[in-house]
Amino acid sequence: MDRLNNALYGFTMPSPFSSEEAQGSPDNEQDAEKDASADGSVTINKDGHYIHCLTVIGQVEGHYLLPSGTKATKYEHVIPQLVAIEESRDVEGLLVILNTVGGDIEAGLALAELIAGMKKPVVSLVLGGGHSIGVPLAVSADHSFIVPSATMTIHPVRMTGLVLGVPQTLNYFQNMQERIVRFVCENSHIKPDRFRQLMHATGELVTDVGTVLNGDSAVQEGLIDSIGHLSDALECLYGLIAQHSKGDSHG
Repeated sequence: MDRLNNALYGFTMPSPFSSEEAQGSPDNEQDAEKDASADGSVTINKDGHYIHCLTVIGQVEGHYLLPSGTKATKYEHVIPQLVAIEESRDVEGLLVILNTVGGDIEAGLALAELIAGMKKPVVSLVLGGGHSIGVPLAVSADHSFIVPSATMTIHPVRMTGLVLGVPQTLNYFQNMQERIVRFVCENSHIKPDRFRQLMHATGELVTDVGTVLNGDSAVQEGLIDSIGHLSDALECLYGLIAQHSKGDSHG
């Protein structure tokens, strides 16, 4: 929790050390900053407004550990951060930056559901790639952005390892796939039939079925809300925070 507190409050929280010497030590401040950077998250204070930036990088790691050397976002680390952000009295909004190749379906969908259920304003920005389970994560925000050079891959559910060739396995795949289709379509402007069509397209990927969308295509399909960069995402988030604050004051 010490690392989480440091990340959430931009290193302005009192040090967990009890002695005054430890609190004022430059080495401890540097260690705290390194820890927060390792979490892939920072909190920014602008004009008295605190926003939290959460990054989803590499693969989304779920119930199984990925091989050593693989860049991964561990969902069990992100979940408590999202809870802390939602319950924080200081943090007013969340910026989610994605550059992910996908990963564990249930873990990614769990994070997407948490983000979609937050009352605080959330804006997402896709950089590089928002592939596979990165698609639900991108659309889970109140408003989603993608840079023109980024891409998003939409494909059917795939399973690695031993798979039993029985009807129950196929039903399991289909049910999981429909969960993804339903979530994506409920949180974006793309229609279910069109999303399935992109998911099962042939001729786009060399050894697989599916579709790769660039930034412009993702917006045209209704999957992502806007083309934009970091400044656009931040401006949108601060605008949503202002609207949210007005709503609270009227309430």
